[in-house]
Amino acid sequence: MSKILTFGVYDYFHLGHLRLFKQCKAYADYLIVAVQDGNYIKKFKPDAKVLYTTEERVEMLEALRIVDKVVVYESVDSKFLGTIDFDILALGEDHRGGRFDAVEQWCEEHNKRVVRLKRTKGICSSDIKKSLEAK
Repeated sequence: MSKILTFGVYDYFHLGHLRLFKQCKAYADYLIVAVQDGNYIKKFKPDAKVLYTTEERVEMLEALRIVDKVVVYESVDSKFLGTIDFDILALGEDHRGGRFDAVEQWCEEHNKRVVRLKRTKGICSSDIKKSLEAK
């Protein structure tokens, strides 16, 4: 059985997230979704508006049939990746440079495949947040 890992905040869960998960399942039998810890987000972005707590976001994702396992992370780095049993890491097409280069290198060194998945056009969590704030 192959396992794929993807990560994100998933605060404003939307169709783009669901389509991401469907793309992941095209590569593997078992989907692990990592949710970023809300306290960690607030630590580095004190002005960030997080709608749901970490526990609530985990609960929502665990309720989805397509998701096999949900884990919480602070930062996607070698320390975190080393704690997860996975075969494939799913990155977004915009996840390039900086820390993502280090993540890709770690995967290469540990025989993990990296796939780049397309975003759903016209759907973006940041835009959803902005539209809700404008109301």
